[in-house]
Amino acid sequence: MSNLSNGKYAQFISDRSGMAFPYSEMVVEWNGARVHVSEYEAKQPQLEPKPTVADPQGLRYSRPARTEFATEDFLPENPFTTGAGGSLLGLIIDFPNGNLQVNDFVRLRNVKEPVGGVAVSTLQMSTTLNGAITDSATTINLADGSEFPTTGFIVIEKVLTASDTNDPLLVGTFQNEVIEYTGRSSNQLTGCTRGTSAPYRGTSPEKTIAGSHVNGAKVFGSYKVVSLNETSVPSTGQPSTTTQFDGVDVTLTNAFSSVETGGGFQCTIGPINDRG
Repeated sequence: MSNLSNGKYAQFISDRSGMAFPYSEMVVEWNGARVHVSEYEAKQPQLEPKPTVADPQGLRYSRPARTEFATEDFLPENPFTTGAGGSLLGLIIDFPNGNLQVNDFVRLRNVKEPVGGVAVSTLQMSTTLNGAITDSATTINLADGSEFPTTGFIVIEKVLTASDTNDPLLVGTFQNEVIEYTGRSSNQLTGCTRGTSAPYRGTSPEKTIAGSHVNGAKVFGSYKVVSLNETSVPSTGQPSTTTQFDGVDVTLTNAFSSVETGGGFQCTIGPINDRG
């Protein structure tokens, strides 16, 4: 049998257009038609859909979606200045780009030194429980509540033990409780709403769980943001100025002794509770 010609000078009639093209430039489509390379069309993917299977089973150790608590932020060096608004109870907190809002509640931590005669423990608003409480108690006694506002939010720190949970994975984890109170008489908080949350940056995180707490448990208070410190900065575009967030003003419970700026290095500010 003789060898076939390679078609070097031959032409081929396209099965699609009926036009003549060089034989060597013809290709075969998926349906067997011979067409010129300029006419070639790949097989439509929908003609051979991929088989579908059942959705995979859920993960064995899955967890429901949740919104994480906001975390604390570092403040500039010496971020506190007594005398906000000319008030003997005013405290300016330098917090650039903090984006807080009026009526937010903030907690100060890692304060290194007193400011204007206001002690570190006062700025951080920390004390302990004076007596154990149940998960339904609406009156709470503090070891020292003299620096706490007459209304506001507190958080009681709690670390779960084997007697608190049947899940060994939760032992040693935090289950802090945020409590709102509507009155304070000396060291006693009254009108307590248990298992709540305090607003921060305009939103309230997921509510905490009301629980029992032992005598001596750590208690921390919070400051309510009463006003914002903002500066209008010229802009090269539109609008002609932009608003720069500089910090907030809060109110101390007791008057400071002098106008002063201080607090030290790496002080932090954040929500009253940053743990689930």
